[in-house]
Amino acid sequence: MSRLTIALLAGALIGGATAVAGAQDMEDMTFFITSAGPGDGANLGGIAGADAICASLAEVAGSGDKTWRAYLSTSDENARDRIGSGPWHNAKGELIAASLDDLHGDANAISKQTGLTEKGDVVNGRGDTPNQHDILTGSNADGTYATDMTCGDWTLNGEGAAMVGHSDRMGLRDDAPSKSWNASHPSRGCSQEALIGTGGNGYFYCFATN
Repeated sequence: MSRLTIALLAGALIGGATAVAGAQDMEDMTFFITSAGPGDGANLGGIAGADAICASLAEVAGSGDKTWRAYLSTSDENARDRIGSGPWHNAKGELIAASLDDLHGDANAISKQTGLTEKGDVVNGRGDTPNQHDILTGSNADGTYATDMTCGDWTLNGEGAAMVGHSDRMGLRDDAPSKSWNASHPSRGCSQEALIGTGGNGYFYCFATN
């Protein structure tokens, strides 16, 4: 067997192992930021429509064998009550939080490097063009409903406001809201243009409940 053949075989084995490892990570994924939304601002088709988007994106990514829920509060439900009890891992298998208390406390590991999409991609943050770190939540820092900040429970694409968090944990100031993953500030409105103008693109968090 020639040295070239040996080298090619070795490369194929390494590549295959990498692909298997990547597939395994996706199977274990229980958290992601949506890589795309419906493009209709904060009108996600209600909470059921948002859940369906999570499930659809997870299915394409190879992690559709779980029950997926959008981390979005509504006037009837808190985001923290929708997503199970953890633990949650991103598309690379990195631990995001071990429990609800960790997720909403200091043990939360969401950052620009770990707050990945279902494809394993980093979401543009502060300093990138365009900045897309505003993630829809409609929630307070503890994961409860932020009153009148859910764009009509995720059915409006015009006037109104949605509470957003910063996926990169960075903002204009060195304070808790600027660094909050789920409760940084209200959006300028509910339209796609308003979400983009604030520093987002209509993305939201998805968690597997099981």
